[in-house]
Amino acid sequence: MSQTDLTDVQALQTRQAGWYASLYEPRPLLVVISGPSGVGKDATIQRMKERGFPCHFVVTATTRPRRAEERDGVDYHFLTEAAFEELITRGELLEYALVYEQYKGIPKESVRVALATGQDVIIRVDVQGAATVRALAPQAVTIFLTAESEEALVERLRRRRTEDEAQLQRRLETARAELARAYEFKYRVVNSECALDETVDKVMAIIEAEKSRVDWQPVGL
Repeated sequence: MSQTDLTDVQALQTRQAGWYASLYEPRPLLVVISGPSGVGKDATIQRMKERGFPCHFVVTATTRPRRAEERDGVDYHFLTEAAFEELITRGELLEYALVYEQYKGIPKESVRVALATGQDVIIRVDVQGAATVRALAPQAVTIFLTAESEEALVERLRRRRTEDEAQLQRRLETARAELARAYEFKYRVVNSECALDETVDKVMAIIEAEKSRVDWQPVGL
């Protein structure tokens, strides 16, 4: 055997040893749950928490006013516009966007720490934010939630009664544009009315399948 052949064999053995060892190491995922307003993104994540799935759920930062039922640091990190822009300047956001004249974004540090400790990270972003995350971390598992029909989505938005008619129409226009971008995601999950646990089961099945992939790759941020 020539020196070149021996070097090639040794390189192959090194790769095989590394691949074998990786079979037994944690395989943390960055999971992106997205979709139009009203499809149940928050409800899906809340049910995952209630059922005790061992994931790190990232809390989004926002500059919008806190609603009466919301808790700072739990539902969102409610920041002033100046504080949010400071995070932008320091490059401390995984993604951010100006949505309806209000900032929303994902702090980087909590994502990095969770992945480094072997935890799956779940983030909830809009469709625009998902595109940004996908560009930075193509290994991310992107899941597009949708209602069973456009008519069902419209009805859900109307039932929320959190916007006036003009704001509602803007959300509907945005939702239709976002529905047209579902093809950009790896998975689509229909969140049917009164079937939240079924939706969560589908999301968890996707996560388990992705963790079992032979070609799994770590997320680099």
